[in-house]
Amino acid sequence: MKTFKLLCLLALTLILAAGCAKPATDTTITDEVCEVSELPATPVAEEVPSYIDEPVVEPVPVPVVAAAVLNPVYFDFDQHTLTQASRDTLMENTRYMEANPTTSIVIEGHCDERGSDEYNLALGERRAAAAQQYLASMGIAAQRIRIISYGEEKPAELASTESAWAKNRRAEFVPQQ
Repeated sequence: MKTFKLLCLLALTLILAAGCAKPATDTTITDEVCEVSELPATPVAEEVPSYIDEPVVEPVPVPVVAAAVLNPVYFDFDQHTLTQASRDTLMENTRYMEANPTTSIVIEGHCDERGSDEYNLALGERRAAAAQQYLASMGIAAQRIRIISYGEEKPAELASTESAWAKNRRAEFVPQQ
């Protein structure tokens, strides 16, 4: 076994040595290389092409996307029913949807960290569905609204306090073009 390792080490050393060797190059300089040809007495004037961009005659229309003014709605502990404040926020979101008929939305349901993962995913889905049903009752087409539940996976606040938990019990609205 020692002999095999020594032979492998010797072969590797020879390969590396052969790979690092430099080939011989001819570094002699001939007189022909150093000759300088004379330039003509008068410089030849060439027309230099212009690379200046021409101004655009017609402005290119840029689509203007309205800034999303979709506000989240918040829920009470272990609830998916809409409060009056949530309904007021949903009315504002309905006005935005009516003003932007080509925009669809994804409603994301969220929960605080209390409760099991499975329970919070189901509660987040019920919260998103409650917001979806309200928007549909206000005349927003169902095909423009999609829901998803993140449960407790994407908290708005990381602290374990009542005020942080209240901010995490929410449904958020993400516009899609």
